Amino acid sequence: MIGRLTGVIVAEEADGSFVLDAGGVGYEINAPLGTVGRARGLAPGADKLTFFIHTHVREDALSLFGFATSDDKATFRALIAVSNVGPKMALGLLSALPAEDLARAIADKDLARLVAVPGIGKKTAERLLLELAGKLAPPPKTKVLERTENGPRAAGPSPTELLMGALVRLGYRPGEAERAIAQLGPRVDREPLQNLVREALALLVR
Repeated sequence: MIGRLTGVIVAEEADGSFVLDAGGVGYEINAPLGTVGRARGLAPGADKLTFFIHTHVREDALSLFGFATSDDKATFRALIAVSNVGPKMALGLLSALPAEDLARAIADKDLARLVAVPGIGKKTAERLLLELAGKLAPPPKTKVLERTENGPRAAGPSPTELLMGALVRLGYRPGEAERAIAQLGPRVDREPLQNLVREALALLVR
């Protein structure tokens, strides 16, 4: 089984998959959106990038799934261990919700956030909450206090801050993320985060 590969990216696809040249062999690797950018962010300026690989074997195929960190790979493996969740659905989840965001959604029992991911119905989301409880790395606390006339109250980050954080966690520099967010304009305040991440990534890989 292949557990890790280091090499040079020779091709990238819009769906997040890529071809990695490692030792003269081109490996076709499936990956969540933003994986290559995240790996580049972890090794700025490096010609060769390292990916943590899950080798998926079936009777009729052998597929490679790549991740920028071992935690991302562990999250993918936890997902495909859930009943009726296959590699394709797991990639879709991690494309819409990076591992840290997914862990937060599971910890908060945020059913609505899971159902908002394309391809995830209510029953599947409920199964994810049940079977992944306590199995993902706990997310950092991000709650802040905002002063109001009646005293401090909890306030979450703005849509722009959420999108910026997601892109930076995927390996993009703040300046790159800001340019992509600027191109999305007022849509940032009214469209779902996972859609915005997908479109911002498309702008960043042009």
